[in-house]
Amino acid sequence: MARARTGVRALGAVLAAVLGASLAGCSSTGGKRAEDARKAQAAAGKAAVTTPRWTFAMVTHSGDGDTFWDIVQSGAKQAAVKDNINFLYSHNDEGQQQAQLVQAAIDKKVDGLIVTLAKPDAMKDVVAKAEKAGIPVITVNSGSEQSKAYGALTHIGQDETIAGEAVGDELDKRGRKKALCVLHEQGNVGHEQRCAGAKKTFGGELQNLYVDGTNMPDVQASIEAKLQADHSIDAVVTLGAPFADAAVQAKKTAESKAEIDTFDLNPKVATALKAGTLGFAVDQQPYLQGYQAVDLLWLYRYNADVLGGGRPVLTGPQIITKTDAAELQEYTERGSR
Repeated sequence: MARARTGVRALGAVLAAVLGASLAGCSSTGGKRAEDARKAQAAAGKAAVTTPRWTFAMVTHSGDGDTFWDIVQSGAKQAAVKDNINFLYSHNDEGQQQAQLVQAAIDKKVDGLIVTLAKPDAMKDVVAKAEKAGIPVITVNSGSEQSKAYGALTHIGQDETIAGEAVGDELDKRGRKKALCVLHEQGNVGHEQRCAGAKKTFGGELQNLYVDGTNMPDVQASIEAKLQADHSIDAVVTLGAPFADAAVQAKKTAESKAEIDTFDLNPKVATALKAGTLGFAVDQQPYLQGYQAVDLLWLYRYNADVLGGGRPVLTGPQIITKTDAAELQEYTERGSR
């Protein structure tokens, strides 16, 4: 696979910068000065490296208005500033349209691609085209099982099956007996894996409920109807932070006593955890997924570095409870958790 290289002068400049930062850190105040300088540099939109201004494109399966992907983008954009990268972002929740967006990035001859494989069959051929064109690809968030086979350098995200299993274990710890797993995007293999993983480890009964994630009133009505029809359901697990609030509202209307739990973290979820209206959240650190994807592509173009050793670089799962919420709320409000 073709990749651009920088010269000895660029290498010397980067090493000098690293050495300078290391020497500053040797004094009692050097570390703080270096950190303050880094923050000022980022705020000014200045790169921390002298490598060429490569262009990286990220194409995801996100629908419109999904706050999760705002956090992914936040991490990617910050890494792009640091690494002197021209960062392009596009998305579509339909597999074929997502593949078309990837093809458009290939046609622009971008220097690196970051893609999600929520609907892997639709993405297989176009990822192969990128590889054939000499464009390095990193997959994030969805598609850890297909990533290596499709020719990606590595995958960054959580293992969805492991994350689901963690949910099943947590439900058992909380003494739950009957749970509802709410899937808001049909055809998303990662969502199926989450619910299947939870069902595997949960000692009680778990049912899947498919809803139209593009229609929040429908999501709420579907959950509400299920809770009204079956009062033995004592836990509802949503697969994305925006859907947790709909589940909370459905619980109130249905006069249910079910605990509401969710995947992903945002300011609303952190507040709800503190208030006790949510039991727990599964954090896969989306900011880290975006940041590391850009950073690893930069490292590959600059130094032929690859992390993971053929295995995914895991960013989760981490179970977040009321105890953790206060500490993390500051970070959710600034868009980095």
